[in-house]
Amino acid sequence: MIQFDEVRLVDVSRHFGRRRAVSQVSLTVRSGEILGLLGPNGAGKSTLIGMLATLVAPTAGSVTYGGSTSRVLGASLRRTIGLLAHELHLYPELSARQNLAFFAQLHGLGTGARVDGALEAAGLADRADDDVAGFSRGMRQRLALERALLHEPRLVLLDEPFTGLDDAATQVVTGRLRQLAAAGAIVVLATHDLDLADGLVNRVAVVRGGRLVKDEPAGDGLRARYRALIGH
Repeated sequence: MIQFDEVRLVDVSRHFGRRRAVSQVSLTVRSGEILGLLGPNGAGKSTLIGMLATLVAPTAGSVTYGGSTSRVLGASLRRTIGLLAHELHLYPELSARQNLAFFAQLHGLGTGARVDGALEAAGLADRADDDVAGFSRGMRQRLALERALLHEPRLVLLDEPFTGLDDAATQVVTGRLRQLAAAGAIVVLATHDLDLADGLVNRVAVVRGGRLVKDEPAGDGLRARYRALIGH
């Protein structure tokens, strides 16, 4: 597997027709960091996640992984990336176990202990053989997170990962993200939930109107600093 200790965006922009979703953003995220990508709806957070995931090509600028671009690294780069997006990429007609086993096979992984461990981490061991169609949004969200982590990615990208989670499940997910960072993963978390970001992320990048307006350590008083930048 490709190894890298940082991901760098250099003056990246992305235009969709005449609309500028992202404009000249430069940002570096390193191993062991949990970066909170913050901003209002439409700020460009999901587009930035898409570019980091190699799913959206920058109109201008570059994204490098340990100094190399996705074009140089090729398809093997995607084996190092775990993505949890708004679309959870689960098959509702399959059980939780079958969903995880399918994705494990796509990555060329074993489906025994690895799948069992993922079900345990998601808190779904007792529902392993139930169809996902009967799961709540929170249960699907937890399962989708473990689906994204099956292959032990180096870069973990999450777009609003707390959607539909109750307090107990949120604690499970935040604990999981801390474990990943402590093991050396690079974690980028896009969210508008400042209460959840506060105390979890160790760096914040605030975007507004497609532009980066702040990149700094998380520190205290995150909500007040965010309001001062965004205005609400």
